Amino acid sequence: TKLHLCVWRCFLRGFFGALAAVFILLSFGTDYWLLASESCHPNPDGSRGDVLLQESTSDITLYHEGFFWRCSFGGSVGDDNLMWKLWFTNQPQSKVCMHAYLFPFPVSHQTHNATEYDSAIIYRGFWSIFMLIGVAAVVLGGFFIICAAPFASHRLYKAGGGLFLASGLFLLCVVVMYVLWVQVLDVVDLYIDHQRSTVCPDFQLSLNYGLSFMFAPIGIFFCLLAGLLFLLIGRTVQNHCH
Repeated sequence: TKLHLCVWRCFLRGFFGALAAVFILLSFGTDYWLLASESCHPNPDGSRGDVLLQESTSDITLYHEGFFWRCSFGGSVGDDNLMWKLWFTNQPQSKVCMHAYLFPFPVSHQTHNATEYDSAIIYRGFWSIFMLIGVAAVVLGGFFIICAAPFASHRLYKAGGGLFLASGLFLLCVVVMYVLWVQVLDVVDLYIDHQRSTVCPDFQLSLNYGLSFMFAPIGIFFCLLAGLLFLLIGRTVQNHCH
């Protein structure tokens, strides 16, 4: 009975660690942290300012953004399949995509002065660094745990648990920074004000969090839980050795 209980506990710890790695890698590798839509009528002279639309018949622009890419494509408000196209059917060749590593959406040179734009790049840079550290820590922690299992090494268990905890904390900072960026800081309001003053008075911007953002808190929860459990099993193995 004790053997079965021990095996079951080890399975749960490994399962939680695997879930943490899967959700964190999904959050990192998919470019749906932010979903946005812009709608605007053209100026009287027919121009549309700096709103990116691919076709003259488009009256709405959809964006999705993540760590690697920021993509957009135009569509019609009356199209019932817009969201389906955003998630599945709109292939890369029909989108306009750009690298998003240091692109502080929705800030641009047109809406901010050079100092504010540089500050936005620094903010995005720290966000990207924390993301990379969190992903690297969970991958390395998983490697340590796999190596620890055959040898029952309490040091490797503790190292793996510590890396899982570090990954969870860094990714928690990533999520908090992203919420602050979208909800608290004034970059979105400044962008809207600029578009309404230079493009059209009834410019509308809608922002939503995507699945990539939703995956992150789930991964953080399992990461912290697995980290604590691996530290506990490391301590247990150490006590048995002594």
